[in-house]
Amino acid sequence: MNSPVRIGRLSLAQGRPLFLIAGPCVIESESHALMMARKLSAVARRLGIPYIFKASFDKANRTSAHSYRGPGLARGLQILARIRKEVGVPVLTDIHEVGQVAPAAEVCDVLQIPAFLCRQTDLLDAAGRSGAAINIKKGQFMSPWEMRNAVEKIERTGNRRILITERGTTFGYNNLVVDMRGLTVMRAWGYPVVLDCTHSLQLPGGEGSRSGGQPEFIEPLALAGVAAGVDGIFMEVHDRPEKALSDGATALNLRNFAPLVRKLRDLGKFVRKMR
Repeated sequence: MNSPVRIGRLSLAQGRPLFLIAGPCVIESESHALMMARKLSAVARRLGIPYIFKASFDKANRTSAHSYRGPGLARGLQILARIRKEVGVPVLTDIHEVGQVAPAAEVCDVLQIPAFLCRQTDLLDAAGRSGAAINIKKGQFMSPWEMRNAVEKIERTGNRRILITERGTTFGYNNLVVDMRGLTVMRAWGYPVVLDCTHSLQLPGGEGSRSGGQPEFIEPLALAGVAAGVDGIFMEVHDRPEKALSDGATALNLRNFAPLVRKLRDLGKFVRKMR
């Protein structure tokens, strides 16, 4: 199959224009999330690229128990609802438990299954039955072909509004690597495949009580993914990565967002003409 995944006014599918999922890792405050959504969506509109805002109301898998997790479900969804209404863009957020699915689906256009939870059958089943679009992140411990099982768990609910995101594979201790062959493997199932070019550059737990990262490789990795035919790019963006409350070590600096997106858009157009 290769039918479009409709998300708000967007229609995402293989062979269509490259789309973008971007935003801060976690909701730090209402004002910060709104500011980021407005600035990122303005760039996307100016460059004519389909765009989905992302931010988490809770980061349940932080390295340390002392790390900031987010404002929580109720407050986080209030903020995301305001962004969706006032900024006029689709919104995506992580879910971690079955009980979060229904309230999140009432507000968000896309529910994201975190990589560590991509085998959790009850969560996948509940997410699929919500009717929302589902973005399944490939576990760092999973081969590309194993992700077919996660996709089938969603399909069994009758939901075909599925995105699949590559976010790197464990490569020894505190390191990840992206195998570009996996993008082709997962695209064979007909759903849009996304490359997360920021989480893929994490050094998980690499700084002891928090993860490190290699943001200097965001641009080459993103360009390589687009050249390999990926359908969408996922990236975490922050106006001050050094001050970010979560995953600042791998976030793209906001000032570099527009130049990179312009390159990705143009390369995406070229690649699609060559196919």
